[in-house]
Amino acid sequence: MARTRSDKNSATRGGVAVLGLGRFGSALALELVEEGEEVLAADLDPRTVQEHAGLLTHVVEADTTSEDAMRELGLSDFGTVVVAIGTDIEASILTASVAVHLGVRNVWAKAISAPHARILSQIGVHNVVRPEHDMGQRVAHLVRGRMLDYIEFDDGYVFVKTRPPAVLHNRSLSGIGVRQTYGVTVVGVKPAGGTFTYTTPETVIRPDDHIVVSGPQHKVEAFARL
Repeated sequence: MARTRSDKNSATRGGVAVLGLGRFGSALALELVEEGEEVLAADLDPRTVQEHAGLLTHVVEADTTSEDAMRELGLSDFGTVVVAIGTDIEASILTASVAVHLGVRNVWAKAISAPHARILSQIGVHNVVRPEHDMGQRVAHLVRGRMLDYIEFDDGYVFVKTRPPAVLHNRSLSGIGVRQTYGVTVVGVKPAGGTFTYTTPETVIRPDDHIVVSGPQHKVEAFARL
């Protein structure tokens, strides 16, 4: 049975429910509230729930693996549910299964391993994230070269913020044929002391600029190493 520590009935339909208030779930819920999102957070530990009372829009003590408890909380009314349980894999899978079974339109879940992620996908979770794994990969790419930021998508397509390689220095993009020659696109540029803006074929890249490059991972990484 769920015990409410804030008025769950005032939660707006289409908001976000965060199930599990460990480090990941807590940080996510607090950030969503900071951005003005209506958030219902649930956790089985009464001390954790008490610590978050007053910080989140709605916080309840509940067994997230119980379909009856989640139905009572109106979980199916939320546009997005995030299963933020990590280390207890059984609870993570059962909770995700409940959310999917209740017909939540957009279910996210945290996984701590590849097999965990695979099972979550197999039971119908729409978006599976591996925060530690993804951050490790991102940092590895950053420390290996001149890249300043790195975002990878599921299909191997990436966006990278980097310093321009020498082949771009003081030349317009149309004069280099970056896409034709290297298979990537320079989509943005930030001059020293300026702000990012989109590029055009006439954009001239300076040595002290920062650029945003998009394309297949292996081609972007090769381009950043030029």
